[in-house]
Amino acid sequence: MHKLWLIFAQTVTIVLAALFVVSTLRPELLPWQSRGGGGAVVTIKEAVSDTAHPNVPLPASFSAAAQKAMPSVVNVFTSKEVKISSHPLMEDPMFRRFFGDRFESPQSRRASSLGSGVIVSSEGYILTNHHVIEAADEIEVALADGRKAKARVIGSDPETDLAVVRVDMEALPTMTFGHSDNARVGDIVLAIGNPFGVGQTVTMGIISALGRTHMGINTFENFIQTDAAINPGNSGGALVDVSGNLIGINTAIVSRTGGSLGIGFAITTSVAKQIMEQIIQTGGVTRGWIGVEVQDLTPELAESFKRPNTNGALIAGVLKGGPADRAGVKPGDIIVAVKESPVVDSSVMLNLIAALLPGEAANITVMRNQTEKSIEINVGKRPMPAPQDQYQDPDAID
Repeated sequence: MHKLWLIFAQTVTIVLAALFVVSTLRPELLPWQSRGGGGAVVTIKEAVSDTAHPNVPLPASFSAAAQKAMPSVVNVFTSKEVKISSHPLMEDPMFRRFFGDRFESPQSRRASSLGSGVIVSSEGYILTNHHVIEAADEIEVALADGRKAKARVIGSDPETDLAVVRVDMEALPTMTFGHSDNARVGDIVLAIGNPFGVGQTVTMGIISALGRTHMGINTFENFIQTDAAINPGNSGGALVDVSGNLIGINTAIVSRTGGSLGIGFAITTSVAKQIMEQIIQTGGVTRGWIGVEVQDLTPELAESFKRPNTNGALIAGVLKGGPADRAGVKPGDIIVAVKESPVVDSSVMLNLIAALLPGEAANITVMRNQTEKSIEINVGKRPMPAPQDQYQDPDAID
C-alpha cells in the first residue's frame, strides 16, 4: 500500500512539472488557451485612415458641403448707444444738494448684439438681416480665418429684413448662389452661423415646407421652413444645400423659449439676390404701390360675395387720393389678377404689385358685383415703412 501511494505521488509531481513547463514555454499547446485569454492573438478589421484618401468623402457625410460654405459665412458684431432715463430723485434739488452727483445714473450705455452674414462678392459685399444691423453705430465682421474688419452699411430693406454691408478686405471667400426655386420638401440642408456667440456652427436638417407666408415676420414673405437648428445669433447666416450652395438667408425662428424648436425660416435666394442687387446699385429698394388695404377671402366672405373659391384679395380700404382711388378702385372690389397674373391671396397680390415699376400703367382685374372689370392704374412708389422705435432685436445680448 505504501508503495502504491509513493508511485501516485511521484506521478502527480511529474504531471504538474510538465504542465508548468508547457504553460511557460508553449502555452498555445494547452486546450484551454486556444479559446482566448491573455497572450492570445485576435484578428480584427480596422478602417483605413482618412488621411490615406483625404479627397474621398465619407458615406453620409456633408463635410465637403460644410467646408465649401463655411469660409464665406461671417460673424457680425454690432453695438449702439442706448439712452437711459435718469431716476426721478435725480431731478430733486434737495436730493442733489445732499448727495451731489455721486448717485447719478448713467445717461447712456452701449448695447451689443450679434448675428451672421454671408460674403456674396469678392468686392466685400456681405448679405445679412436688416434687424442685425438696424440702428447700429459700429459694425465689426469676423471671418472664419480669424480676420476682422469694420463694416459700413450699403443699404437695407426692412420689409424683407435684408441688408448689405461692405468691408475693405482682400482675398475674400465668396458664397456660390444655388437655385432656391428648385428646392423640394425633404431636401437636406445645412444652417451655418454664430448661435449665442459660441462661434461658427453647422447644423443639419431638412426642408420642412416651402413658400411660407402670412407668418407676420416681414411685409414680403416667401420663406423656406427648415428643422435645422437655428438659434439667436444665426440671423443673417447661410442655409446651404448638400453641394454647399446658398439657397437661403436664415432670419427667424418660432420659439417660446428663445432656443430652437425645429421651426426656422430662411429667405430664399431668389428673393435675396434681387433685393441685394437693388441695394448695391441704388442703396435701397423701389417697389410699386397702389394705395389699398387688402385681406384674404375666407370661405364665409367668398360665400357672401358668391365666389366659387377663396382666390383673390378683398379690398378693405382705399387710400384717398392714391393711385387706386384715382383709377376708380372701390372697397369691396376683389382683385383677381394683376397684369394677367392670377391673384391667389393678399400675399401674392402684394408681391405682384411690388414688382411693378413706379410710373408705369398696369391693368388689374377686379370682381365687382359679380362682374369682372379691368382697371388701369398708374403705379406709384411704395413709401418707406415707419421706423419701429420699440423694436427689440431678438439677437441682442446686453
